[in-house]
Amino acid sequence: MRRKNHRAKILCIEDDRETAALIAEELVDRGFDVSIAHSGEEGLLASIRATPDLIRCDVGMPTMTGFEVLERLNEITPKIGRFPFVFLTALADRESELKGRELGANDYVAKPIDFDRLDFIIRARLADVPRTGTLPKLPKAALQLREREIEVLTWVARGNTSAEIATKLRLTKRTVDFHADNARIKLGAATRTEAAIKAARTGLINP
Repeated sequence: MRRKNHRAKILCIEDDRETAALIAEELVDRGFDVSIAHSGEEGLLASIRATPDLIRCDVGMPTMTGFEVLERLNEITPKIGRFPFVFLTALADRESELKGRELGANDYVAKPIDFDRLDFIIRARLADVPRTGTLPKLPKAALQLREREIEVLTWVARGNTSAEIATKLRLTKRTVDFHADNARIKLGAATRTEAAIKAARTGLINP
């Protein structure tokens, strides 16, 4: 468990220097400690040496792609431990996303960059705890979460908007908001983002 005042270490693997600088500046402003690697090879070495709390990686990089970086990390996971891995890429096609997730990426986010969404995804992943660990206690009302409320919170934790969730679940946006707000109240959270993070940390959902 990270210390209360610990700034989570984010490794940003991005070959476009302007984009890398933009992402780093934004994440630093949001309270993260960010380091940058400008190639897949550089990112792989940084992953081993620095042991970041989370890796944010591009896919389409020369010489070593983001997919190849994750493949190599998978091979050496027992030696360095496992940390959340998030792809942020211009490759928005379904085939690329499936490949990334099959390799073990926790999230696959398409550009253009929505920093509020990226911030939520990073915080949700950092808040996740091992299922074998000691889980924080929940309000009694949280145990009464309905299946649809849990389903909606799961998609919230994955960074989806109400409109996107409505499309995925074939519901109206109003219905999604209704379930999200009910779950938020039961969890004693001020926002649905806080509710989703709390649900992830306590094992109610598995983002």
